Amino acid sequence: MRRLYAWLAGSAGGLAAYRAFRRRPKPEPLVEQGPDPRADALRARLAEAREGEGEPAGEPEALDPEARRRLVHEQGRAALDEMHAGE
Repeated sequence: MRRLYAWLAGSAGGLAAYRAFRRRPKPEPLVEQGPDPRADALRARLAEAREGEGEPAGEPEALDPEARRRLVHEQGRAALDEMHAGE
């Protein structure tokens, strides 16, 4: 009976080793498809968002931290006022 278990364990180990070391097929190279047609629309939307309508002194990163904090709080208060106006 011990020999049967030894043969089974050896076979299982051999099968596991075979699976671990067998050569896997190399992945096929990616086919170049050209530019995504949605890219131009996304670039336009990003450029529009970067214009920063309604923000004083250009980009928010150009503001000092205190001015940025005031700006963020003002925007938050305006959003809260809008939400409470609907009630």
